[in-house]
Amino acid sequence: MKRLLLLLILSAYGTMAQNPNNVEMADTFRQEGKIYVVVGVIVIIFIGLFVYLISVDRKVSRLEKKMEK
Repeated sequence: MKRLLLLLILSAYGTMAQNPNNVEMADTFRQEGKIYVVVGVIVIIFIGLFVYLISVDRKVSRLEKKMEK
């Protein structure tokens, strides 16, 4: 019980230490219009990962079919 209480206190302390109201970098990017570049790069990375996963899945499926024969 003491360990659980200590864990809860430490996790609550960690959340209080964070200050989400002061994000200067995001505000600067938003003001200069660069936030769209950041979002675009992130979207391109996720699309690339998605395409890669689909291609790997197809290759694995082909190998599984060959193994069954």
